[in-house]
Amino acid sequence: MKSPEKPAKSTNATTGKLWGGRFDEDTDAFVESFTASVNFDKRLYRQDIAGSRAHAHMLTQVGVLSADDLASINKGLDKIETDIAAGRFNWSVSREDVHMNIEAALTEHIGDAGKRLHTGRSRNDQVATDIRLYLRDACDEIAKEATRLMHGLLDQADRYNATIMPGFTHLQTAQPVTFGHHLLAWFEMLLRDLDRLADTRKRLNKLPLGAAALAGTSYPIDRQITREMLGFSDVCENSLDAVSDRDFAIEFCSTAATCLMHLSRMSEELVLWTSVQFNFIELPDRFCTGSSIMPQKKNPDVPELVRGKTGRVNGNLVSLLTLMKGQPLTYNKDNQEDKEPLFDSVDTLLGCLRAFADMIPAIEANESVMRDAASKGFSTATDLADYLVRKGMAFRDAHEVVGLAVRHGVENNCDLSEMSIETLQQFSDQIEADVFDVLTLEGSVGSRDHIGGTAPSQVRSAVKRGRDRLSTTYRTDV
Repeated sequence: MKSPEKPAKSTNATTGKLWGGRFDEDTDAFVESFTASVNFDKRLYRQDIAGSRAHAHMLTQVGVLSADDLASINKGLDKIETDIAAGRFNWSVSREDVHMNIEAALTEHIGDAGKRLHTGRSRNDQVATDIRLYLRDACDEIAKEATRLMHGLLDQADRYNATIMPGFTHLQTAQPVTFGHHLLAWFEMLLRDLDRLADTRKRLNKLPLGAAALAGTSYPIDRQITREMLGFSDVCENSLDAVSDRDFAIEFCSTAATCLMHLSRMSEELVLWTSVQFNFIELPDRFCTGSSIMPQKKNPDVPELVRGKTGRVNGNLVSLLTLMKGQPLTYNKDNQEDKEPLFDSVDTLLGCLRAFADMIPAIEANESVMRDAASKGFSTATDLADYLVRKGMAFRDAHEVVGLAVRHGVENNCDLSEMSIETLQQFSDQIEADVFDVLTLEGSVGSRDHIGGTAPSQVRSAVKRGRDRLSTTYRTDV
């Protein structure tokens, strides 16, 4: 007679795996370490605990958990959260991730009630919820730093509303502008970033919890209770999509990459402007470093580093796009790789914004140097052409006349404003003494007196509008 087969060895009992009933051998030690995510996803512990509290509350409301179970679960979660915050929690790689570590610790603290917490949910919808909660908080924190930076730009634009500097195209002197106007261009870049961030937050603010592993659950859950408790604006409509979607992470990384691209452009200008060759601005010593061999050096390390960090955030976006491009529905282990690029993008963007928010208000403009630079390179040539058009000359004819005058200036090393009226009249008899009103730097910037123009009065008005626009751009009530 054949002997009955021995029952399979319970890895649940020997290794602490909460899914161990199906398996009859321990996980390979290297595989256990290789597949674990706890070393980086433990930063989600607050969101994981908040999600568990809401889930337990909902299960109690629909009669799946008892009031006693809920009380025990909340008490246990309170202790775990306190222990983690105080650095007393023992994170275990053998428990794989933040979710299993917290659930196992909860069961150790409160017994069977801890085992009942996972009723009606899966790690699939649990992690999707945690990441959305985390990213929502991150968006709000980033928005605060971006707003602080933008207020600094507005303050500096107001301060330097009439400070004249050269405006550039192709990095060649083009037309005179005001420094305040230039800073407001940076403000506009960041305002678009803030708007994109608000839009990203709006789309990610939907609750996946309730999708369970992929198909929903047979328990009588009420997702609206959980949604309201966690502050989501809506629930994810399709359970398959809810657990597999990472669009919100990709969208955030795209927003972060765009914002870092803007900060990098600003950094490039700051690096140029602090060079001896430009000498447009001074950065305080606290934002610079020196050289180990050249004692005269004062290096603009903060903007240089921000410029460099842009590359890693661009890489994070490509990483997530590549991660998701070949995945079938629904959840796959690949998705464990979503967190490190996402976390890095959050940390990098937040750090760069904080550095700029501290640095921008401390910038000092070398106003005389800026003005002197604007007086070179025939920056008022377009003003002379416009002057001739107003006298009745066709623009293309005026363009040619001014080109001849500029060539004369290059050959004789003198700017248009330095030429005598007799010299200017050699190129057109329509030029009169009032031409010098438009050939001055002040006359040039002052004539751009319309919304979006560089006139000091328009810069001051734009600063006021900017404060109003900033107060209504980023909303958390959607």
